[in-house]
Amino acid sequence: MDEMNTVGTLYIVATPIGNARDMTERGRQILETADIIAAEDTRRSVVLLNKLGIRGNQLSANHKFNEYGKAKWFIEQLRQGKSIAVITDAGTPCISDPGNELIRAAIDAGIRVVGVPGCCAAVTALSISGFDLSTFFFFGFFPREAADRRRALAMMRRGDTRTYCFYESPKRIMDAVEFFISERAGVRLCLCNDMTKLHETTFRGTPAEVRDQLLAKGSYDKGEYVLLCEVEEDYLITEVEHVSSPEALLVDCMVQHDCTAKDAIKLLLKDDNNTYSKNELYTAHLALKERFGA
Repeated sequence: MDEMNTVGTLYIVATPIGNARDMTERGRQILETADIIAAEDTRRSVVLLNKLGIRGNQLSANHKFNEYGKAKWFIEQLRQGKSIAVITDAGTPCISDPGNELIRAAIDAGIRVVGVPGCCAAVTALSISGFDLSTFFFFGFFPREAADRRRALAMMRRGDTRTYCFYESPKRIMDAVEFFISERAGVRLCLCNDMTKLHETTFRGTPAEVRDQLLAKGSYDKGEYVLLCEVEEDYLITEVEHVSSPEALLVDCMVQHDCTAKDAIKLLLKDDNNTYSKNELYTAHLALKERFGA
C-alpha cells in the first residue's frame, strides 16, 4: 500500500443552522465514520451528535483560540491514516467560523480536503430575501465601530454589487438598524432571525420600517441574525470623488484646532464625516512623525 492510501481525509461538514432534520444523509454518514470530529464547541456539538444518534467518535476542540496551534496535531493524525470531520456550531465551516487554518495546513501537506455541503445561514437568508442576487457581497459580522460602519456604507454605495450580507448579534441588531436610519441610508433591509427554528422571523423594509417591526416583536434581542442590505439605485455613488488621505485629514484638523496629533485623532473619531478608523489615523500619525517629526 503506497503512502497516499495510508493518509486520511479532511472533511468539511456543514451542519444544521437550527433544525436538526436539515442534516444531510451524507453529512451524517461522514460524522458516523470519521475517526475524529474537530468541533468549534464540543459541548454544543455533543447535543447535535446525540440528536443524530452519533456516538463513539473522538471529539476534539478546534476553535478560534487554538486553531493555529491545534492544526499541527490534526495534520499528524491525518498522516497516520485517520479521517477528520470539521464542524462548527452551526452551518458551513469557515464562513465567519474557524477552520481555514487547518484547511490550509492540510493543503500544504498534500492531504485531500473534501467539502460536504449543507446548511449555510448566509445563503439561506439570501435565497428568501427577494433582493438582486446576480452578484452579492458577504461581509461577515457587521462592524462595531461607527467609523468602520461608515466606511462599509461608503463601500456599498460605490460598489457594482447592490446586495450585501452581514451577520449580527441579537444584542447589537437594533443598534445596526439605527445606524442606517441615522445615516439616512437609501437601502432596503431583510433581517432573518432564528432561521429553520420554530419561531423563525423575517423583517423586511426600509430601516425605519424594520425598526418598528423589531419593536413590535418585543423580544427581538434573542437568536442570531443575518442582516441583508439592498442598496437603492439612486443612493449609489457613480461619480469619482476626491478623498483626502488620513495624513492630510490629520494635518488639516491639527491646523484648524491648533492641537496635537493625538487630540486631532480624538476629534476626527467623533466627526460623523470621518471614514477612517482609529488604527488608520494612528498609523498616519506615526508616518507624519517619522517623516516630519510632527
